[in-house]
Amino acid sequence: MILGLTGGYGCGKSTAARLFADHGFRHLDSDSIVRERVLTSDPVKAALRARYGNGVFGPTGEVDRPALARIVFGDDSERFWLEALTHPMVFDISRAMIREKPGSNHVVEVPLLFEKSLANWFDFTVCVACDPSSQLARLEQRGMDRALAVQRISKQLPLARKIELSDFVLWNDGSTGFLKAQVERIVASLDRAKKGALLTDS
Repeated sequence: MILGLTGGYGCGKSTAARLFADHGFRHLDSDSIVRERVLTSDPVKAALRARYGNGVFGPTGEVDRPALARIVFGDDSERFWLEALTHPMVFDISRAMIREKPGSNHVVEVPLLFEKSLANWFDFTVCVACDPSSQLARLEQRGMDRALAVQRISKQLPLARKIELSDFVLWNDGSTGFLKAQVERIVASLDRAKKGALLTDS
């Protein structure tokens, strides 16, 4: 089974993914793939250098992600260019990782799942949501400027629409225990659905 996990920026997707991992799901994080495998690849670094020069690189040659973010979140055309460059690589790497363990349950963290029309990749989709004030507070606790946080949130599909499109919703305004209980209910529901499908197939 492959779950697509999405939600608002700062709503707690990674925390939810770890809770699914506690139930045996293999966690794939699109943002980690970007950081560790896509932005470190020579072809991507060459393309970034050709477009932006050395201003988006650190002193040891690594991509300066905050500098890159300031460019792409301030100009939609640049954001679309970067997505066109990086997203195919992310998708290819994700598919390869899933193929490595075809019999496993996977939870794939994809912030732009609905924005990029990826719902048909997954057996079910899960949205992590919270109150906007909690969302901004969490981002500020991470050290992000409020104006930048608002700007990044504005580049995503409205949270209400993500909730509407998802098969399951996790509300993350309470304690971790509250979120854990919701994940447990979803896992139990998925187990029942899987057993029902097996009985139907037989």
